[in-house]
Amino acid sequence: MPIKAADSPPKFLPGARVAVLLPLPLAGPYDYRVGAEAVAAGDVVAVPLGRRDVVGVVWGEPAGGIDESKLRAILRRLDCPSLPAVTLAFVDWVAGYTLAAPGAVLKMVISVPAALQPPPPQLACRRVEIPAAIKDTPARRRVFEALDRLPPLALADLAREAGVGAAVVRGLIEAGAIALVELPHKPLHGLPDGFRPGPLLSEGQAAAAGALAGAVGRGFSVALLDGVTGSGKTEVYFEAVAAALAQDAQVLVLLPEIALSAQWLGRFAERFGVTPAEWHSELSDARRRDTWRAVANGEARVVVGARSALFLPYPDLGLIVVDEEHDGGFKQEDGVCYHARDMAVVRAMLGAVPAVLATATPSLETLANVQAGRYTRLHLPDRHAGAAMPEIIAIDLRRAPPAKGRWLAPALVTALEETLGAGEQAMLFLNRRGYAPLTLCRGCGFRLQCPHCTAWLVEHRRAGRLVCHHCGFSLTPPRFCPECQAEDSFAACGPGVERIAEEAAALFPDARLAVMASDTVSGPTAAGEFVRRVADHEIDLLIGTQIVAKGYHFPLLTLVGVVDADLGLEGGDLRAGERTHQLLCQVAGRAGRAGRPGRVLMQSWDPDHPVIQALVAGDRDGFIAREAEARRAAEMPPFGRLAALVVSGPEPGVVDEVCRKLARAAPRTDGIHVLGPAPAPLALLRGRHRHRFLVKAPRTAHLHAALRAWLAAVPCPNGVRIQVDVDPYSFL
Repeated sequence: MPIKAADSPPKFLPGARVAVLLPLPLAGPYDYRVGAEAVAAGDVVAVPLGRRDVVGVVWGEPAGGIDESKLRAILRRLDCPSLPAVTLAFVDWVAGYTLAAPGAVLKMVISVPAALQPPPPQLACRRVEIPAAIKDTPARRRVFEALDRLPPLALADLAREAGVGAAVVRGLIEAGAIALVELPHKPLHGLPDGFRPGPLLSEGQAAAAGALAGAVGRGFSVALLDGVTGSGKTEVYFEAVAAALAQDAQVLVLLPEIALSAQWLGRFAERFGVTPAEWHSELSDARRRDTWRAVANGEARVVVGARSALFLPYPDLGLIVVDEEHDGGFKQEDGVCYHARDMAVVRAMLGAVPAVLATATPSLETLANVQAGRYTRLHLPDRHAGAAMPEIIAIDLRRAPPAKGRWLAPALVTALEETLGAGEQAMLFLNRRGYAPLTLCRGCGFRLQCPHCTAWLVEHRRAGRLVCHHCGFSLTPPRFCPECQAEDSFAACGPGVERIAEEAAALFPDARLAVMASDTVSGPTAAGEFVRRVADHEIDLLIGTQIVAKGYHFPLLTLVGVVDADLGLEGGDLRAGERTHQLLCQVAGRAGRAGRPGRVLMQSWDPDHPVIQALVAGDRDGFIAREAEARRAAEMPPFGRLAALVVSGPEPGVVDEVCRKLARAAPRTDGIHVLGPAPAPLALLRGRHRHRFLVKAPRTAHLHAALRAWLAAVPCPNGVRIQVDVDPYSFL
């Protein structure tokens, strides 16, 4: 049953027993006695736990089973907005589905402890009548002149405006010549104007926009907005955002790379007059505190964020948009394992609001729901303003390989020359950070490996470091081989984006080059400046990893070269083909988005691979149909169920023993098959030894019940962790 924030939460009077959930990995809520102040479900409270005081949330009716004399009392209710009933239900639902501790899910909701306390008052300086005894000085006169011409200012701002030190202002406060007054609360975010006119939409766009806007306020629904790259999906779902704002509802937009979405933020501001509230890891602590409270009290009307934004306590959420719904960045694989796209649909269901899933390359899971009639599909088959889709050509590296010691084939080099010579922009794509993925000794073949992970160290030549991309370990490249003691014998093997940039700089010395990867562009400010430089044609040749495929619109970019189209097709991952097709479709979609035609050249050692052939032919639907049929035949997701158990610990022997016990207790009913245990591909990660089980089941099986019974049958010793991932996306 849908749960609205307006539903009246049950009240618990002083002396009553009540359940309180703590943001800790515990089995469930603990019972407490209500103190002197009545509380309601959703209230944030301070309670004793052992010898310390912790924060928790009143969850509802008590579990019982504890003697009344052993109950401890709630200490106080915190001065912050209560969590809506729908948020409590969402926490329980996510915990039940992911088999995570409810408290671990709650921790994602109240993730900013400072936000649970009222913000400190904002004090400003205001002039009062000057005491007769105060000494007149030029510095003090400048302070009084600033106060006469300006509204009350904070101490630091007043000192800066007057051109004096802060000590001068403090002296005047102590002398009684300046009074400190509390400023009224100033909204952190401006109110988006939902009635502001948007751009003129095409007939197809207008029809899709009307359907999305019409769903707002009419209960739960899910729509797939399926449009080719450059078809204007953002402007279409902006109409649904406007409809929600017109109904005074809050809106959540999830993006896979919020810190790198400067263009999206600019388009939102142009459409609605203000920027939305942002939620991502790059925010300062103070900004996170203020944004959390602004969301919780309903002040923030539109929130754009990474997957964690889904767990903010929205009191009046009216619409959820998941942009680039296919993107793997929505999958959380540490701690509570969940997929934000799927949990967004659950949040929409619990709140009885519509959800929009937008993409040019829908996931098989979403398409299966469309075919089953659970989701509706709105199709935008054409690019905006008549722009044509780019021509895609596969370069067969078996017949026309790069020159020795190089990575760019002659055909791609020629295309780059033509594009740059015409004053247009080009992009080279390689989904591999750094300079080289492997460093080995020429003398003995010794490979430099991370001491904490089963992974080779990646050379980052610009930083002068060898780095593990899994745990962050780094070191300066050694001069002598640790194995054979040969001097200066290490060689870089294979290319990363830095190595491609080095080659491109040698080939095109007059071109303005830039590398865009997660380790070269950090944070929204840097990303915004980078995007501006490309859009203003201060960069001729952009070389990047997958972050360049995130919906950017560069009108002068007409050529995309994919350095290694085969990367990601191997490895036994059941989604390898689907993910590679999605990624390369998105990358190809950066070319020719305005009036000039675009070209995409994909270098491949296997141009006959079904993924490459589908891209060249533009046969997305045919590829998806074949991929779906193969999955259906193998009873793999979305036509079957998978769950992964990863057992890890610092001592390999202890991990092995737990795995043996789990194997003996493994479920064997309802068509459930347990594979493993086997060492994980990353058998050592951050110093922990890892083994994996993979559970395969038909969709009709009671998978969650079987997993719960299995885990309950095997005690887990200290130091060993069993992480459950229902619907895994990664098999490392």
